Amino acid sequence: WDETHFGKMGSYYINRTFFFDVHPPLGKMLIGLAGYLSGYDGTFPFQKPGDRYEHHNYVGMRGFCAFLGSCLVPFAYLTVLELSKSLPAALLTAFILIFDTGCITLSQYILLDPILMFFLMGAVLGMVKCNTCADRPFSISWWFWLSLTGVNLAGAMGVKFVGLFVVLLVGLNTIYDLWDLLGNLSLSLVMFGKHLLARVLCLIVLPLVLYTAMFAVHFAVLNKSGPGDGFFSSAFQSQLIGNNLHNVSVPE
Repeated sequence: WDETHFGKMGSYYINRTFFFDVHPPLGKMLIGLAGYLSGYDGTFPFQKPGDRYEHHNYVGMRGFCAFLGSCLVPFAYLTVLELSKSLPAALLTAFILIFDTGCITLSQYILLDPILMFFLMGAVLGMVKCNTCADRPFSISWWFWLSLTGVNLAGAMGVKFVGLFVVLLVGLNTIYDLWDLLGNLSLSLVMFGKHLLARVLCLIVLPLVLYTAMFAVHFAVLNKSGPGDGFFSSAFQSQLIGNNLHNVSVPE
């Protein structure tokens, strides 16, 4: 059922048809982009679960989700290796995911779940890697992992709002880190201020800018009338090609 749901939304992006959904747009936009780049023309109706795709090229969308799902294995391996410094523990973690039926099932269809889990685990890996660079702050690797954590936070929130839980995790880790730095008497207040500013820029400003940009792309792409028109104002509907109110002057 979910593949029917999100595959249809990928088609909406390819056809530039406006729709409304409870989830933020990033996951569906990426599915649509994967379909577009792999030659899918957005014409499959996705009417009910189990319909045969026939000549429609659905492999790119499924392949994209499967690729992101497969990335969970190295992400988990690297995260556990960094936390435990134990190769057997990291290998065990990787094998548990490789042979997990739920993970395999979720990753082989056109769903938001593998995309969401990719960004969730990417954010955790970035956070853990950044913590290991704590002894060399403001180095290239430190900035890289801090920025990558922020990018993944935006990605997680941009796919589903449940991504806010990883924002909470990274936020608590950051508060603990800053509290530890504040208690370091050998660190000047100016240097502490730089640490605080770096985290604000990479973990708050950067994710918010990226999250806002997703919606800017969403509204720029979906410029034709569709099933989501009625959720928005008459003024908004007047901007959609094919809508009854298109180009009609609507007072503020």
